[in-house]
Amino acid sequence: MMENTHSSAAAGGTPPVGELLREWRQRRRRSQLDLALDADISQRHLSFLESGRSRPSREMVLRLAEQLAVPLREQNRLLVAAGFAPVHRERSLSDPALEAARAAVEQILKGHEPHPALAVDRHWTMVFANRAVQPLLVGIAPELLQPPVNALRLSLHPKGLAPRILNFREWRNHILVRLSHQVEISADPALQQLMDELKSYPVPASGPAGHHADTDAYGGIAVPLRLSSELGPLEFLSTTTVFGTALDITLSELAIEAFYPANSETAEAIRSLVAGG
Repeated sequence: MMENTHSSAAAGGTPPVGELLREWRQRRRRSQLDLALDADISQRHLSFLESGRSRPSREMVLRLAEQLAVPLREQNRLLVAAGFAPVHRERSLSDPALEAARAAVEQILKGHEPHPALAVDRHWTMVFANRAVQPLLVGIAPELLQPPVNALRLSLHPKGLAPRILNFREWRNHILVRLSHQVEISADPALQQLMDELKSYPVPASGPAGHHADTDAYGGIAVPLRLSSELGPLEFLSTTTVFGTALDITLSELAIEAFYPANSETAEAIRSLVAGG
C-alpha cells in the first residue's frame, strides 16, 4: 500500500513526502540527528520517513514542518504528499472573511502617511499602497504600472525607478541578497524566476550625475534608498512587517514595506509631494 501511494504521488507530479522532508531538511542545513532530537524522535525513524520505509502521521508531518520552519503553503503540500488533507486555508484578500484583516492593513498604510508604504504578496506583487507612494512613481513607463504591479520590477527596471536611484548598485545588491534569501527559505520557483529577471537588467556605471553612495553611512545596519526628485534628493530607510501568527496562507505571505525619511529634507519634501498630489 505504501509503495502504491508513493508511485501515485510521483505520477501526479508531487514527490513522495519523505523526499520533500529530506529536501527541506537539507535546505535548512540540518542533519538527521539534529532534526530528530528537536522533533523528539529517533534518527532511525526519521531516516525511515525520508526513505519511504515508514509513512508519517499527520501530526508527524506538522511537527517536522514546524521544526524546519516550512511555510504554510508548503506545509499543505507536505500533507497532501503524505495522503492527508491540507490544514491551512488560502483565501483571496477580497474574501469577506478577510475584511477585518484587509481593513487593518489599509489602516496601517494610511497611518504611515505622509511617508510611503505598501503591502506586497509573496511574489512582491503590490496589493495595497498609500497615497505617498504615487508621487514616487512619476516617470515610470505605463506598462510597468499595469496590474499586477511588481514592486521589485518597478525598482530595478531601466524604465522604472532605476534611472532615479542615486545609489543604484548598492540598492540593487540589497534587493538581490534579500530576494536570494527568500528563495532559499521558501523554495518558490516564481521568486527564482523573478531574481533571474532582475539580474538581467542593465547596471549603470554609476548613479545619476555620477553619484556614488556612502556605503558606511548607517554602519552596515541599513541600506538607504536614495532617489532623485523634482524637490531634490530623497533618502529613505525601510522596514518590513509580516504577520507572523497568521493561519491563513494569504495573510502569512503578506508583507508591509514602510519607508521612513532618513533626514529632515526628505521629510519636508515628501510632505510637499503628497500634498501636491
